[in-house]
Amino acid sequence: MKVLHVISSLDLEKGGPAQGVRNLTSFYKSMDVSPTVLTLDDMESDLGNVDHLEVVRLGKGKGVYSYHPDLIGWLKQNSTNYDAIVVHGLWQYHCYAVYKALKNENIPYYVFPHGMLDPWFKYEYPVKHMKKYVYWLLAQYPALKRAEGVLFTCEEERLLAQKSFLPYDITEVVVNYGTTLTNISKTAMPTDFYLHYPDLEGKRLFLFLSRIHEKKGCDLLIQAFAKVAGYDSDLHLVMAGPDQTDWKSELMRVAEGSGISDRITWTGMIKDEVKWGAIKAAEVFILPSHQENFGIAVAEALAVGTPVLISNKVNIWREIKEMNAGLVEEDTLDGTQKLMQNWLDLSKDDKALIVNNTVTCYEEKFYIGQAAKNLINVIRSSASRNGIF
Repeated sequence: MKVLHVISSLDLEKGGPAQGVRNLTSFYKSMDVSPTVLTLDDMESDLGNVDHLEVVRLGKGKGVYSYHPDLIGWLKQNSTNYDAIVVHGLWQYHCYAVYKALKNENIPYYVFPHGMLDPWFKYEYPVKHMKKYVYWLLAQYPALKRAEGVLFTCEEERLLAQKSFLPYDITEVVVNYGTTLTNISKTAMPTDFYLHYPDLEGKRLFLFLSRIHEKKGCDLLIQAFAKVAGYDSDLHLVMAGPDQTDWKSELMRVAEGSGISDRITWTGMIKDEVKWGAIKAAEVFILPSHQENFGIAVAEALAVGTPVLISNKVNIWREIKEMNAGLVEEDTLDGTQKLMQNWLDLSKDDKALIVNNTVTCYEEKFYIGQAAKNLINVIRSSASRNGIF
């Protein structure tokens, strides 16, 4: 079976979906599935290791919508080479292009919203939401309604999506999601991180590993850390991730005003051994997001035995709380402070219990090998019902 994934970018700096595509498709060979990814990345951009994939680049799309004049034509010409098409992400041209190219064809396509139907955006950005509502009626909703299935990464995401836009008549499918451990993630050591940041060796690291973005709650994190930093002089906050909205300078001023600028290290985006070394070096991983569809980095932390402190707006919070693999609080300043303080106040035995639960939580809830099987089973089941193969 041949499956085409369509995504605006495979660049890891653009967020979780790019990593998710790599993780999902890494299991295809074992299921006799051949993966191809169609992307609107620059021809020269460095996408890292994608050796298990056939990658087709059409070149960079135009504007925030990522419009590309050749996309529909390419899909019409090549779609018959695939048994199914999986679209990643909404509100950009590539999803509408798949709909336009296939609406009169017998080739099934599926859509991962990746949290882009979360109602948080409606309340946080009401003007932008009204603009999206027009696009919803004209383009996005027809594309989702025509899809063979709209794929959700967890039950929480599916339920939240129902609150964003009307009309809402789509075929919902929960296939789950997650991550997998690469050879690098297995062999990396804390020393791989300390080699680049030697002053942090021996510190008690609270690690933030995500985009520096408003929805991630970075401001809450810095303000809350300022309130608990006096608990132990060895406590140190690592802010790791790309600054895509030029917010870092403002956050640094907040830290300076709170007197903790020397207790925070800003690494920018880190990859490979450095990234995994940081996760393993950290005492805890922390993500106080206002909206997080899944949080691949959360699953990655669990996979290597690092407890997670997250807000209840990270959609997999229920699973983590159920498995006692971390702590969960509200996405407020008080909630973020509680995350840190509650962790610091735990006894040594209680902390050890949570650490012991992390890998089990990953294996039972967030191993993407199972998510890949679920996705392919959905595609094959649908194809069998429709008499495609």
